[in-house]
Amino acid sequence: MVDSECVFCRIASHETEAKIEYEDDEWLVFHDNAPSAPVHLLIVPKKHFCWWEGLASERGKLGKMFEIAVKVAEEMQIKDSGFKLVMNGGEGAGQVVNHFHVHLLGGWREKIKS
Repeated sequence: MVDSECVFCRIASHETEAKIEYEDDEWLVFHDNAPSAPVHLLIVPKKHFCWWEGLASERGKLGKMFEIAVKVAEEMQIKDSGFKLVMNGGEGAGQVVNHFHVHLLGGWREKIKS
């Protein structure tokens, strides 16, 4: 399912531009347009679903999402120094786009070293 009103769905269908780091048939990883870390990527399923209710029905995909997170962190050269994954579940928790996504944040050590 794709929601034409959803910016992440438009990015996943390449209707809206984004700096993409990883893509497969089910997942997309791209740079956040308002980063809060030296490396701030969004891991987004291409299939539109919202938070907890949708996550329960899509839980089988979460293992793949974690694999992708580690792979991309390695490619961005932040895996060894550490990174974190953040999920905001609902507007009250800071979720801005109503499409399930995970923030991959890191690179603070690398920035200090340079």
